[in-house]
Amino acid sequence: MARAFLAVVMAAACALRGTQSDQTRALLLDPGHPVWQTPAPAVSTVILDTNKGRIAMEMRREWAPHGVDRFYNLVGHGFYDGARFFRVRPATWVQFGIPGDPEIAQRWRTRTIPDDPLKEPNVRGTIAFAFKDPNGRSTQAFINLSDNRATHDKEFVPFGRIVAGMDVADSLYAGYGEGPGGIRAGRQDPVFEGGNAYLLRNFPRLDYIERATIQR
Repeated sequence: MARAFLAVVMAAACALRGTQSDQTRALLLDPGHPVWQTPAPAVSTVILDTNKGRIAMEMRREWAPHGVDRFYNLVGHGFYDGARFFRVRPATWVQFGIPGDPEIAQRWRTRTIPDDPLKEPNVRGTIAFAFKDPNGRSTQAFINLSDNRATHDKEFVPFGRIVAGMDVADSLYAGYGEGPGGIRAGRQDPVFEGGNAYLLRNFPRLDYIERATIQR
């Protein structure tokens, strides 16, 4: 049993590495590189190909320029490929954004961006960065599965909205509750330290992003 599980973990790790060139991985391990400061277009579309199907998201830079630039550049360099939807509250939200590779995850954990002012409400289908402190957004994002204006509009700033595949977002596995990541970042250490190997071992039914891309 142990050998079988190890084989699965190694295969997953190899598959993730296989989607990245050496140059791309070097960039992902260097969050201080100037490429991460590239401004995003005024409007862009991100495709999340998940194991459950495709989610298409439109980003508008005028909504949240810091947020859009960060997400656009991370997607464009494969940061979210293989990432699990590790925290799902049914009919409320679904959170993702910790890379499956622990080395990359820990390099980015404290690489934050400035806050953007709230311009669009947290209605169903919008996407925003998670955070717990002012100017503390890093790489984790969540999709609003319902109208969360009453609880989220004081802190969370949407930077995009789903334009296709909302049914896919609604279907993501929620059986673990909030166990893998917890509510606050202080409970996420095992995920950052163990990556997808930890999640596969403890939460094997989590859905995931196979590949995230910018639609050209």
